[in-house]
Amino acid sequence: MLIEALAKRYEAQIAESEATIEIYLDHSVGIGEHPQHLDEMDKLFEKIVNAKEKLEILEEWREE
Repeated sequence: MLIEALAKRYEAQIAESEATIEIYLDHSVGIGEHPQHLDEMDKLFEKIVNAKEKLEILEEWREE
């Protein structure tokens, strides 16, 4: 049960980050003046990588 909850948390973090990146790429006008677009997108990619790594570890635990 706890492992499933963690997996859903990480999946949600990935989905949230991907959605935000899409907004940056497709609707940059709605963001307004924000000089750190690259920095913000880099942080979002870090969140995705981190969450995916955690999901991989959870999968390894499930297989044991």
